[in-house]
Amino acid sequence: MVSHPLSQVAQVIAVGGANMDLKVQTLAPAVPGTSNPGRAAQTPGGVARNVAENLARLGVRVALLSAVGEDALGDGLLRQTAEAGVDVSPTLRVADHGTGTYTAVLDSGGELLIAVAAMDIMDAMTPAVLMEREEMLRGAIYIVADGNLPPDTLDHLLSQEGRVIFEPVSVPKAVRLLPALEAGHAPWAVTPNLAELSALVGTEVADEAAAIREAAMNLHGRGVEVVWVRRGVRGSLLSTAGRADELPALSAHVKDVTGAGDAMLAAFLAALLAGETLPDAAREAHAAAALTVESVQTVVLDLTQAAVRQRLLTGLAYPESHESPPDPS
Repeated sequence: MVSHPLSQVAQVIAVGGANMDLKVQTLAPAVPGTSNPGRAAQTPGGVARNVAENLARLGVRVALLSAVGEDALGDGLLRQTAEAGVDVSPTLRVADHGTGTYTAVLDSGGELLIAVAAMDIMDAMTPAVLMEREEMLRGAIYIVADGNLPPDTLDHLLSQEGRVIFEPVSVPKAVRLLPALEAGHAPWAVTPNLAELSALVGTEVADEAAAIREAAMNLHGRGVEVVWVRRGVRGSLLSTAGRADELPALSAHVKDVTGAGDAMLAAFLAALLAGETLPDAAREAHAAAALTVESVQTVVLDLTQAAVRQRLLTGLAYPESHESPPDPS
């Protein structure tokens, strides 16, 4: 049994992707098929890692369970994540794989043009890795599991633990949850965007409240208690078996959408840990998303629960006719 004393007091364990992000952005409207003048920045990333850092900045005790290489990228990633307040001691160091990378190309307006994730190292996240950290996982109030986990590892986690929130990451990775659902191992909550929801229920879901609610009820029938669907400019729909709440997005001056979905999930959990209801926690999540898209940083360095609540108080909801930013998931 691997002992991680700091992790045993973590309120949230984030299990999944940790990688180095390279973000490049054009300085003018992008022209395909040729070189574009731009700027570049390298920062720690990965959905589970980003959620963990956001949680730490929001004052939550959080640990990261991921896999990184025994290389300079891995050293830097873990050092910077620990400096943000995350317990990284559970993370696996892998000798024969390089640390994962995520390269995102943004246009001059901050919208994502294309991204490439090189995450083969996540194959090292086997069920055995989780079993070695079983005591730590059982001590957490919530576990965030992202779609970077191999399907058998995800199934093992869901078969053993209770309050797991599954963040799909992308459409191809969302379907990694399906074998677990078929085995009767459902997460407590799922947080898809509309395309990921469609992948989970096996049919295209229209961006209408009734259609989203019907798809959510499909997942409730398979054991998922909370389905929180992000709808970009139209906000989100939060569904439980007994009710559904439509929640507005906040108007924002978008600089960069990268990381907004991760901030939403972190703020949602921080609010729940503070005793907020599910709908109120989702409202705070939208405020965290607005703060994040208004920053060029993937994780806003001065993010606090007070800042989130202030942004919620002063923010305006997007009108239906407003030009929308892309879905921040």
